[in-house]
Amino acid sequence: MTVLVDYGAGNMTSVRNAFAALGEDTMVTRDPAVVAAADRVVFPGVGAAGSAMANLRAAGLVESVQTAALSGKPFLGICLGMQILFSHSEEDGGVECLDVFGGRVRRFPSYGGFKIPEMGWNTVEGLHDGSAPEFYFVHSYYAEIVPETAGVTEYANVRFTAMARRGRLWACQFHPEKSGRIGLELLKEWLAC
Repeated sequence: MTVLVDYGAGNMTSVRNAFAALGEDTMVTRDPAVVAAADRVVFPGVGAAGSAMANLRAAGLVESVQTAALSGKPFLGICLGMQILFSHSEEDGGVECLDVFGGRVRRFPSYGGFKIPEMGWNTVEGLHDGSAPEFYFVHSYYAEIVPETAGVTEYANVRFTAMARRGRLWACQFHPEKSGRIGLELLKEWLAC
């Protein structure tokens, strides 16, 4: 069973629909014991780091999510769900996050005529065979490049982690569930890892 962590900061309907299109059953939960027992965990996210971390603490999910991410079982962080896996976010005046990946999440610079948030399609370099597929992004903050960076994107003259991987722990800044065929292919690959 693939479990989606519901901590009040996720786009559950789109994520569930994407997995359903692949024939994968999912369960949405706020129960730390269910997260701990899951075969696969999806950690989606939409919103702000401060409220997301507060919601995780209030639901008693911090330890179970950290443990699941570090366990070696398939774990997928999406958008804010990726950012919270880093050590620290500048959002909301500075937030200590889950520290699964080292590194910081920073706000895009507001100069240069770029619209913040980045909203739309952008290429991701470094995935698979060296091609640069396009995925759909919506974010105002970005994760620094870290040793686990597996895909890189550039926006607002900043190169940042679009995807990080450590074994079966995958995390992406983009939304695979909103990225059409290429997003479904990535989810299918993750399900098989």
